[in-house]
Amino acid sequence: MRKNIAWPLAFAGVSTPTLAHAASAVSNQPNGADTVWILISSALVLMMCMPGLGLFYGGLVRAKNFLAVLVQVGAVAAIASLLWIVCGYTIAFGTVTNGWFGAANALMLSGLPAMRAGLTLPENAYALFEMCFAAITPALMVGAWVDRARFSWVIGFCALWSLVVYAPVAHWIWGGGWLATQWGTLDYAGGIVVHTTAGVSALIVAIMLGKRQGFPKALMLPHSPALTMAGAGLLWVGWFGFNGGSALAGNGTAVNAIINTHIAASAAAISWLLIERITLGKPTSVGFATGAIAGLATVTPAAGFIAPGAALLFGVVGAGICFPMILLVKHKWEIDDSLDVFAVHGVGGMAGSLLLGVFLSSGLGGVGYAEGMSGARQLVAQLLGVSVVALWSAVATVAIGLSLARVLPMRVSEDEEVDGLDLSSHGERAWELD
Repeated sequence: MRKNIAWPLAFAGVSTPTLAHAASAVSNQPNGADTVWILISSALVLMMCMPGLGLFYGGLVRAKNFLAVLVQVGAVAAIASLLWIVCGYTIAFGTVTNGWFGAANALMLSGLPAMRAGLTLPENAYALFEMCFAAITPALMVGAWVDRARFSWVIGFCALWSLVVYAPVAHWIWGGGWLATQWGTLDYAGGIVVHTTAGVSALIVAIMLGKRQGFPKALMLPHSPALTMAGAGLLWVGWFGFNGGSALAGNGTAVNAIINTHIAASAAAISWLLIERITLGKPTSVGFATGAIAGLATVTPAAGFIAPGAALLFGVVGAGICFPMILLVKHKWEIDDSLDVFAVHGVGGMAGSLLLGVFLSSGLGGVGYAEGMSGARQLVAQLLGVSVVALWSAVATVAIGLSLARVLPMRVSEDEEVDGLDLSSHGERAWELD
């Protein structure tokens, strides 16, 4: 489970918080209220993926690729869920042996104990909640390769990536692995485990695949900003389960995480609109949606550990960093990370993970550092965690992507790309094109 270290109470009226997804109390029997909250949170996280992420990404692409995005997001989440049940869960949360991988004592979720030590939840409820995280993480990468990646390669790559990148990293930080136990790296709900892994890997795949035809000179405008706004709204609400559920109990920590989640998203969305007004002359709906997601990604690693005032700052910083990073990646580096997965999710998650090292301080309203840790040591631990995970994600992505490409081509043909993936890959169209 996600490391059991508790800090002194730092918020008035908020129960003693624990590390994300760790125990909030010790009990011999499941707590019904906590179990119901985790079931609701699991549904909210799944809603983030399907339909939230699908609509958010689908509205940003051209009309001829809308259905392809929806199919990819759904199929990736489905294959990741299946693999989680088969062996992903035991890699991430099986009995700790060497700190790198969990023991194979929970294959197919067989032989699970009624409860995991220290949790107030049935073990299968815990596995369900973690499965939803495992499903949405590889789906985030879909935004990097829209319009040009071959469907069969996408599914094969994401399946292998889930087992080689996501599950081991989840063990290192959340499953009692070496980054958490030896270095004290913290990640409340996925700034490193989810957003850093997906963001870095998305950038690498975008580089390996190459640019879409016409990029960066041709305009590739979103076909439906309205769908993107709707998707962002679903993501925003679903994030309450993502972060609030990471308390693993219906307690004050969950409430604090939800407040911080909403405040960060609000601050980032407004900040993004202001930046657009200054730089582009007009605020946009896509900007509002993108800013909100940047704030959500930035606060995720710290949501249950910091004060609302700090969450507001996280949101402003998230917008202030992610906006110029989009320009840097696309215009300076000319990397076609089509829907800005690295610039928004990756950079936001990494920034929030490092900020946590500072705002964990009780003097700044945070929950305080664990025994034996200081601000400097925590910052080093966060930097190490981000660096190691980013490096592993990049190396593994290259190895998986190129190896699989020897069997399944990575990219569709030029004619298929021109026709659009809805028609060329799936034989369908959402509507008739003009």
